[in-house]
Amino acid sequence: MTTKKTDAIVIGAGWAGSILAKELTEAGLSVTILERGEDRATAVEGDYPTSIDELRGAIRHRLFQNLSQSTVTIRNTTDQVAVPYRRLAAFLPGEGVGGAGLHWSGVHFRVAPDDLALRTNVIAKYGKNFIPEGMNLQDYDVTYEELEPFFDKAEKVFGTSGEPYTIKGKVAGTGNPFAPDRSDAFPLPAMKDVYSASIFKKAAANVGYHPYSLPAANASAQYTNPYGVQMGPCNFCGYCSGYDCYMYSKASPNVNILPALRQDPKFTLITKAHVLKVDLDSDGKKATGVTYLDLRTNQEVQLKADLVIISAFQFHNVHLMLLSGIGEPYDPVKNTGTIGRNFVYQTITTSRAWLPSKQYTNLFVGAGGAGVAIDDFNSMNFDHGPLGFVGGSPVWVNQAGVKPIAAAIGGPGGKAPTWGEGYKDAMVETYRHSLTIDAHGSNMAYRDIYLDLDPTYKNAYGQPLLRMTFTWKDNDIRMNQYVVSKIEPIMKELGATRYALGTLHANDVFDTRRYQTTHLGGGAVMGADPKTSAINRYLQSWDVSNVFVIGASAFPQGMGYNPTGMVAALAYWAAYHIRTTYLKNPGPMVQA
Repeated sequence: MTTKKTDAIVIGAGWAGSILAKELTEAGLSVTILERGEDRATAVEGDYPTSIDELRGAIRHRLFQNLSQSTVTIRNTTDQVAVPYRRLAAFLPGEGVGGAGLHWSGVHFRVAPDDLALRTNVIAKYGKNFIPEGMNLQDYDVTYEELEPFFDKAEKVFGTSGEPYTIKGKVAGTGNPFAPDRSDAFPLPAMKDVYSASIFKKAAANVGYHPYSLPAANASAQYTNPYGVQMGPCNFCGYCSGYDCYMYSKASPNVNILPALRQDPKFTLITKAHVLKVDLDSDGKKATGVTYLDLRTNQEVQLKADLVIISAFQFHNVHLMLLSGIGEPYDPVKNTGTIGRNFVYQTITTSRAWLPSKQYTNLFVGAGGAGVAIDDFNSMNFDHGPLGFVGGSPVWVNQAGVKPIAAAIGGPGGKAPTWGEGYKDAMVETYRHSLTIDAHGSNMAYRDIYLDLDPTYKNAYGQPLLRMTFTWKDNDIRMNQYVVSKIEPIMKELGATRYALGTLHANDVFDTRRYQTTHLGGGAVMGADPKTSAINRYLQSWDVSNVFVIGASAFPQGMGYNPTGMVAALAYWAAYHIRTTYLKNPGPMVQA
């Protein structure tokens, strides 16, 4: 075993890890990122035209996790035996430098302030009995006002395109009227609307909703960010989600942070390094470093450090905490422990409208973060009282570019034949004359939905796999059905020749074979109470004070928005407090 030393170890080279590494090197620390996958650079991975090979990218998943080495097991309920997730479908974790931040689409929201104190707000408005039995509704223990400067910083680093509504309390644009106040404008103007988004915007306004252009980490113009790295303007080629942007237009750690970070002599990147555990001292109260497996030599390496940042993908964070003995594993029967508690996901269903033959939607055109949305039925923007559910959903047209294989696999939908000439005709009609509308909803945490170590299956390194117990609850289903019902007036206003509304149905269970989103959350959540949260408001472990856990694993419940904007803001928030408080006086920043 080789032993080395650095000031800080960062596990994972995605958005969270890259942000923490940049901030900590700026603070004067020597920082080593350990990344399990390959090194990736846009000049190589984004080489045109091989970077837009749909078979290589979206079908063979070249930027995604290798499930033959490590995966999760999944079951719907506690009385079932979990089985390994062996084929990428329902969610698509990344692997390699950039992580899921390399293959994401680019939708870049902030957060609905009400969602940060959802339990408090629901009880204040509807009473404690409104919360369904078994629902673990929690507050984040941080406010939007505290996070706002860090949302602003992240948008400037990402080069986010958008239209504001209010800046410092004054109306400044035609953006989302439900959005929280901003301290500054977006760094770039909003992306242009593709045809489907423009007619959705008009129809939604005509029926009384409040449409706005999505905030997108796809550059609407050339841009140089605060780190001095450059982005080119998006050309709407449609190769965003699942691809490395050859135009340098989609924000990623590889484009927006790592080019600057790699030049810092205090920074070291080690790839093909699978972290086996965080090493703890004899009383388990302090991390001494990590042990990782060098996948090139198959030898274990011990890396010492005074500070350990766990900042991998959501379930990798939880898995590593369980393997390392950081915190108490969650027990759903006793309702004790925190590691694995409050695992959450996201609901999404897609509805389709077919338009008259003279209206061409050109589905091949698109950008991952571009589109038009309404927030009328998101968060607490509407009265839940008569409806009896918690949560909500943005509704949007997010035409990200439909590629040929995806169009063929997806088929025409509706009541079209599944083979032959009728199928082909219907598929062509769908590709040329239809549009989709998504209800992209929240997901609440429940006592019997959680993560733990699987008792049967192990990864390629001899460690227990992480087990996921998850399915849809009645609250999710009723929320989705209500929001989707509000799409129907838009369909009629569009003048659709026909339409199909996509909803969850009563007693539906989570199906791993169909893509949902890659927006998994929770399992190591932040909060004010160490009995119900794994980390404090600064994302510092309650149990091991020199370990910080950064990522969507901190979310106490799943929100309607995409998580990346919130992950980035929390990363900058945690980094700021590490730099200004923790490094001056290492130890617990919040007393339990």
